[in-house]
Amino acid sequence: MLEPPVAPRRIHVREHHGHRFEDPYEWLRDKNDPEVIAYLEAENAYAEARTEHLAGLRSQIYDEIKSRTQETAASVAVGSGPWWYYTRMVEGGSYGVFARSPRSPGSPRPDLSAGGPVAGEQVLLDADALGSQHEYFAMGAFSVSADHGTLAYSIDVTGDERFALVIVDLTTGEVRDDTIRDVGYGAELTTDGSVVYVTRVNDAWRPHEVWRYAVGAGGPGELVMREDDERFWLGLGSSRDDRFIQIGLSSKITSEHWLLDASDPAATPRCVTPRRDGVEYDVEVAGERLLIVHNADNPESDLAWAPLSATSEQDWQPLLQSAPGERFQSVDAFDSVAVLSLRSQGLTALRVLHRDDSAAGGWRVGEDLTFDEDLYTVGLGDNPESDTTQVLVSYESFITPRTVLEVDVLGGAREQLWQMPVLGDYEPSTYVQRRLWATAPDGTKVPVSLVTAAGAAPDGSHPGILVGYGSYESSSDPYFSIARLSLLERGVVYAVAHVRGGGEMGREWYEQGKTLQKRNTFSDFIAAAELLIKDGWVAPGRLAANGGSAGGLLIGAVANLAPDLFRVIEADVPFVDPLTTILDPSLPLTVMEWEEWGDPLHDPEVYEYMRSYAPYENIQKRSYPAILATTSLNDTRVYFVEPAKWVAALRATATNDPETRPILLRTEMVAGHGGRSGRYAMWEQIAWEWAFILDQLGATERVVDVPDAS
Repeated sequence: MLEPPVAPRRIHVREHHGHRFEDPYEWLRDKNDPEVIAYLEAENAYAEARTEHLAGLRSQIYDEIKSRTQETAASVAVGSGPWWYYTRMVEGGSYGVFARSPRSPGSPRPDLSAGGPVAGEQVLLDADALGSQHEYFAMGAFSVSADHGTLAYSIDVTGDERFALVIVDLTTGEVRDDTIRDVGYGAELTTDGSVVYVTRVNDAWRPHEVWRYAVGAGGPGELVMREDDERFWLGLGSSRDDRFIQIGLSSKITSEHWLLDASDPAATPRCVTPRRDGVEYDVEVAGERLLIVHNADNPESDLAWAPLSATSEQDWQPLLQSAPGERFQSVDAFDSVAVLSLRSQGLTALRVLHRDDSAAGGWRVGEDLTFDEDLYTVGLGDNPESDTTQVLVSYESFITPRTVLEVDVLGGAREQLWQMPVLGDYEPSTYVQRRLWATAPDGTKVPVSLVTAAGAAPDGSHPGILVGYGSYESSSDPYFSIARLSLLERGVVYAVAHVRGGGEMGREWYEQGKTLQKRNTFSDFIAAAELLIKDGWVAPGRLAANGGSAGGLLIGAVANLAPDLFRVIEADVPFVDPLTTILDPSLPLTVMEWEEWGDPLHDPEVYEYMRSYAPYENIQKRSYPAILATTSLNDTRVYFVEPAKWVAALRATATNDPETRPILLRTEMVAGHGGRSGRYAMWEQIAWEWAFILDQLGATERVVDVPDAS
């Protein structure tokens, strides 16, 4: 019999609030320890050996994804000044080619349907060539100066989310500066490209400083702003009209914004409104006014305006209040219109506002964009210019591939500019999407979205996968996936539980699934699983659960609370040892997380509450579903040690038959929180994980009559 690795037990004691916890696997935390690396490699070898029989299925799924994907393709060209900007994907390339071509007034958008270069094209960055030199490759910033003469981009080649910045003269193609290292996401250039602004990341991986550097000067740079409050994260952006560089500071519940003149290399930032604990706001520059989405008076947020010179909340003037069932999220301003992004009745929506000097606040509320499907996701696309009424809108659903529309927000006309190609004569009518409602133990109605083959009836025979997240007010909205077709054509019912803690149903929905109400997230997910089985959408014993990061905590908690509901669980980079992490303020991002989970270090009630659901600390001596935990050695958000400890403890405690319900750990040794980089490597990772799930569900054969992708 194939035996799994056994992690030695070395007791580490954690004591807080009178409680003593003996942790036998905390020694696995040190990735610089050769014994730890050897253990992870042994786990990888065991996972490969245990799933060796799935090699053919993995290859089949990978080939299906690849054969349905148009490998040489391009994005929609976006106009900015004298150029059209776009990205081309090339067959065999993983990361794309960033390019631009000349644009003159009234010139048509370039035809990129062939996927190749167009007349006059200038390649700004060949990410394929650059990325091919590294086992892992990810981009952070990609910013072109307002005068279109300078490019700043940044790369990460380990997965630890510390980036190296490169600045290029787009006239000569020469590198002007490559000395700025260890920066966070994002970089913004002054109008003439002479100065670049970046964030600096501290030892806790928190962007806590803004620095500016004279490009090519080679000097130490100048500190512009430092945020010492460990709850806050610094970010950079720019206004649509390129007049301002914007600095945003945000915790989980509070925000603050600053504006900085992009034309002045020595400008001093100005605070729009000083932070007030519990108030979140976003700022959009709209000519000589600001548009502000804020929750100062309403947890679901309202829209206000203020003069461009605003320096306090007293400058805000009400413009539009959210109605029941709505949650305002952000606003984008153009010269004659603005577009409000919101959630309405659980779905994303876009509302047009018209500039009208005779109306209160200078804006008149117009209409919402409407669509025919019951479930969909809509949002603004890339719209860099303010002098337009033709805006790009992104739209997709579980069955409609991602689509870019050009919408005349004054006249209402729409033109489809692009839709994700799906090779093999994909027909949306082959599948059906639905919205169900589960009832949680406290009576709350929980939305559940699912997509199935069109002919699938709720007859209690189908395999199924239930996906969930439920944290940070992040919403699991409908999206199209070529890879998911490999599940659907094997008869799998794919469902998403929109549990509390997410943002699908508004701010209150989020509040009911965090801190001392976190267990609602888990009971909502269990209710969704029970509904799928009770209503016949999934057969008993053929349901899988999947979640990643904070969604991995959800999956780990549910595995302890209701293991008999699930045949198999996949937990991606799972946050399964939350109490150990949140108790240690020296660890990356911990203090920031106290507003999401509570502060167990100083509050005994929070400690006991988290201890009651922490997956690692509540493993029982009983049979569990088959489990696959995936992680990455260089993940700075959820350390690899969490799933490593969880798997070791499960193996030592659970009564699973390792032949039929294995418990596996798979670690990417050169990757970060998002797993492997590059589209082909990601397809391989997806195929590996889904083959394990499909095998456990007894759903390895294609059963749905769909067009042959070949």
